[in-house]
Amino acid sequence: MPEFREAEEADLAAIMALLADDDLGRGREAHVPDAYRRAFRAMARQEGNRMVVAVADGEVVGCMQVTVIHGLSRQGASRAQVEAVRVRRDRRRQGIGQAMLAHAVALARAAGCRLVQLTTDRRREDAHRFYERLGFVASHYGMKLDLPS
Repeated sequence: MPEFREAEEADLAAIMALLADDDLGRGREAHVPDAYRRAFRAMARQEGNRMVVAVADGEVVGCMQVTVIHGLSRQGASRAQVEAVRVRRDRRRQGIGQAMLAHAVALARAAGCRLVQLTTDRRREDAHRFYERLGFVASHYGMKLDLPS
């Protein structure tokens, strides 16, 4: 199984490759290293916002972003938002994704969160089955508003 650590700026090329490694990712990711560096540095300044990488055999084989959100609903409960979950194509179906989500849940518990939530594109049916198998429930209808630059 992989080891988990917070991503470093040197991991950005591997993370960018993971994010762009499917039809959806190719359509929304681009090789713009400066934009990713700026975003990575902004994330690093925000407490409770981390990019985690899964490392096996000295290589990044997965990534995910875990952000703690403090709120008033649910009696002031904090929640962890998990996004950008990716496992390298040649390392899928080896338990890495399951280990990554278990790690995200452990991070959430350690931060005092009472809920872990994630988003996944409606077209990612394999991902839906994967998350449901891990106990996640499709309980809400998510909506987004793109803000063009």
